[in-house]
Amino acid sequence: MLRLKTVKLLRGRVVRWDEYPFNIPPIASLNSLEITSRICFFVGENGTGKSTLLEAIAAHYGFGREGGNRNISFETTPSVRSIDSLVRAIVAFTIRTGKGFYLRAESFFNVASYVDSVGALDGYGGRSLHDQSHGESFLSLLQHRFTRSGFYVMDEPEAALSPQRQLSFLVLLHDLLADNNDIQFLIATHSPILLAYPDAQILSFDGGHIHEIGYRESQPFQLVSRFVAAPERYLNALFSDSSDPE
Repeated sequence: MLRLKTVKLLRGRVVRWDEYPFNIPPIASLNSLEITSRICFFVGENGTGKSTLLEAIAAHYGFGREGGNRNISFETTPSVRSIDSLVRAIVAFTIRTGKGFYLRAESFFNVASYVDSVGALDGYGGRSLHDQSHGESFLSLLQHRFTRSGFYVMDEPEAALSPQRQLSFLVLLHDLLADNNDIQFLIATHSPILLAYPDAQILSFDGGHIHEIGYRESQPFQLVSRFVAAPERYLNALFSDSSDPE
């Protein structure tokens, strides 16, 4: 069975702890991370390292640095190499079948352009991802590429999805997990909707270290719950705390 079970940081391979990405506290504190579910979420505030570690795992597995499968290899910016030191320092224990996909919302446009340039539209629904809305192209990718066993890594897939589309995404995840024993998802997200997936493992990067939490302990759930319960009161408190620009 395909399963990412453990991610280890080989600390002896780290040369500079004071440089990115090892100067990020959750990355610096990493020893061994156990993945216990076929769907695992990384959560945390911006800058806590969740996307950094996710990218390193995807690169370690052989996916394109800006997204795609192991047959897609292009780089439009040298910044994608900024995590090379982390890629060299981690060991991810899994069965390397080669199947899977890395969805990186930040560079999804570049992947769509690459698919057009190499004439690979048949594997993506037969229609250019650029000819669809951002949300439609995301769902088209999920429906046509996430259809078999494999290891699927996603960085903030909710970026292009409305709340209703996020619910559709949950249905897609459920169907894929039910139909394939050899499928696994690793997802970095800020979405309280996606985090609600039943029995998912949630790993928080908040607080300076990586630790497992429950759904209702997650910051996205707590923040949205407080806001929806009393938006006017929440906004009044928020605005009263803001400083006067004068």
